[in-house]
Amino acid sequence: MARTDLFESPDYYLMDELLSDEHKLIRQTVRDWVKKEVSPIIEDYAQRAEFPKQLIKGLAEVGAFGPTIPTEYGGAGLDYTAYGIIMQEIERGDSGIRSTASVQGSLVMYPIYAYGSEEQKKKYLPKLASGEIMGCFGLTEPDHGSNPGGMVTNIKDAGDHYILNGAKMWISNAPFADIAVVWAKDETGKIKGIIVERGMEGFSTPETHNKWSLRASATGELVFDHVKVPKENLLPGASGLKGPLGCLNQARYGIAWGALGAAMDCYDTALRYAKERVQFGKPIGGFQLQQKKLAEMITEITKGQLLVWRLGTLKSENRATAAQISMAKRNSVETAINIAREARQMLGGMGITGEYSIMRHMMNLESVVTYEGTHDIHLLITGHDVTGLDAFK
Repeated sequence: MARTDLFESPDYYLMDELLSDEHKLIRQTVRDWVKKEVSPIIEDYAQRAEFPKQLIKGLAEVGAFGPTIPTEYGGAGLDYTAYGIIMQEIERGDSGIRSTASVQGSLVMYPIYAYGSEEQKKKYLPKLASGEIMGCFGLTEPDHGSNPGGMVTNIKDAGDHYILNGAKMWISNAPFADIAVVWAKDETGKIKGIIVERGMEGFSTPETHNKWSLRASATGELVFDHVKVPKENLLPGASGLKGPLGCLNQARYGIAWGALGAAMDCYDTALRYAKERVQFGKPIGGFQLQQKKLAEMITEITKGQLLVWRLGTLKSENRATAAQISMAKRNSVETAINIAREARQMLGGMGITGEYSIMRHMMNLESVVTYEGTHDIHLLITGHDVTGLDAFK
């Protein structure tokens, strides 16, 4: 049975006063779409571990694919606060659906826009923005996750083309992606970005099964066995680890907003339940321990909202640092995980069922806390930033 989405967004510190009318219109548009198209079906798709491909068209229509990309390339030309709001609303529905949008916008469209040639931008960006083609991002390898610089995937010059060999794993969108932005080392050991297209001989994308998390998201591997890639597919503006890390900053920023969306959904569900569920002769929301949980939830959400709003302003002004983005990603995901776990307890046995969204959010967030930089790695990024001392080596 389709679940009715009754979500109401918490705004304890009147944050809406900091948003423009355009921001609020964008939020309402995406929220309405999530309530109509995502919420009624997402539990069923998560249970079946299947990605709802029919949502791709709607994601494109609400501007979820590359919203900050200029309009001349098919994007919406929005600021970063708008981008964050879109990610918040989509992840309020499901982290896996937000992952699909994040990969498309931050990890595929962004590197083509930031590091690509004019020909590459015109060829790929409008089709990616419309959802006509979908992309994925190949950085993580079986033996190199938090240390991407150790990658072994490589390209070798073969005249008018490169020969690409290697493998990537934990790649969102891989099973159905039309193109992949892949990071590989050249003969000198320099990391380069290259666009690989489905259908190139030796390129395969086996799907990853048996996940307990992000079950409504398609995850897979990228396998390259002597793949011939034309030289014009190399991203000319990217050289070294700064290329992929620049993309990760974009994605981490989106997650900072998105994870708060999941937190808000869990809080809203728990608050509604606490007012309706009667035990010992009164609603459980009237008991001190339950009020403590709810008070702590809304406090942490409010702190997170202020953090990402300020970060969005800095990002739109091109002043946000990688370390600031890192702090916000880690804080938002930790907040969301803690709120999901407390909310699950408040619902008792009902909290583990698909009748409510909480358990699905809990499982999804176990991936969100790991990808785009683990919780521990982000702590070390902040530690490095404040001390100037590198704890990674």
